[in-house]
Amino acid sequence: MKEFLEELTNVFRQNKEFEAVLKTSKTIQNSYQLPGDASTRKYYRVTLKNKKTLIIMKTDPFHHNEDSYPFLVIQKHLAYSNVEVPAVYDWDAQKGIILLEDLGDTTFLKKLQSINSIDQERHLYERAIDGLINLQIFSSPGKNTAHIAAYELRFDVEKLMWEVQFTFEHFFKGLLKRIFSANDMQIFLSSFRKICEILESQPVVFTHRDFHSRNIMVSPVKLVKKLKKKPTLPELDDRLVFIDFQDARLGPSQYDLVSLLRDSYYQLDENQVERLVDYYIARWDAKTGEKIHPKAFKKIFDLMTVQRNFKAIGSFASFYQLRGNPVYLKYIGNSFENIRRTLQKHKKYHPLKEVLFYYYNF
Repeated sequence: MKEFLEELTNVFRQNKEFEAVLKTSKTIQNSYQLPGDASTRKYYRVTLKNKKTLIIMKTDPFHHNEDSYPFLVIQKHLAYSNVEVPAVYDWDAQKGIILLEDLGDTTFLKKLQSINSIDQERHLYERAIDGLINLQIFSSPGKNTAHIAAYELRFDVEKLMWEVQFTFEHFFKGLLKRIFSANDMQIFLSSFRKICEILESQPVVFTHRDFHSRNIMVSPVKLVKKLKKKPTLPELDDRLVFIDFQDARLGPSQYDLVSLLRDSYYQLDENQVERLVDYYIARWDAKTGEKIHPKAFKKIFDLMTVQRNFKAIGSFASFYQLRGNPVYLKYIGNSFENIRRTLQKHKKYHPLKEVLFYYYNF
């Protein structure tokens, strides 16, 4: 692997066009760039002469020490905690090259779009929830001997409100060109501040931060080929692997659960959401022995839904405003629907709902 890394390093030193040189590599049989996501990183799949494949992540150069690059730090931390993450084979810090395990092309979202029953949908989500609970239990402070920089970061009022302001600037003000009245702005800010203060007061766990359907890979387990009858349920033949975890920090346990179940990319039926939240509560109790008060937990889940989906709207709008990328604008409607359905259940926050949807539908 070191020889391969040296070859890739030479490729970057000597050539401006990475893709063109990969085609002439003595080690690589073929290669191509993978479709991009919301980040500025680039990914390439390469097939070696021995037919094995791996992924190259090209990012900005970073310091020689792996502890200076969040992706490598968090990957090591989660792998040590027995959380399913892609293996890291090697890296070149100066060139921003990281060699990763190839997990295939099937995201959790693609898998959801291919199944045809509510039961299969539920089973797949239950597996993701099991993985999430393991992440929260075994990678949080006190459960893992390694102290990492992410433990110093958390979703406090300052961070949560910064995200609220970010969405206001890029969506309402930037994209829609809306001007709030003084009274509506007061309702908007005071309501969100109250929500954020409640969220800050919750116990914290280690959070992935972007635990949605595009950041979970569904990778087939090769051993399944030995089975006489192919399994029909996704939990029997697939490995769920978490990616894009470099922005991890501490936050409420509901944060990642909201990202998963109130996903902007995939809308779950409300009854299914309720069942899956109940599943999380039951599994947490079974694995930790800690009782969760369902009503209190679900209230925080709802408040987190509002803040987390509002933050997602800001991200989608900013991709267009700052990068000219309109791809994610179509998911804003799903995010607002998640907010609408949630606020409708809480009379106390009806004024916030009225303000948000007045300017959204203006």
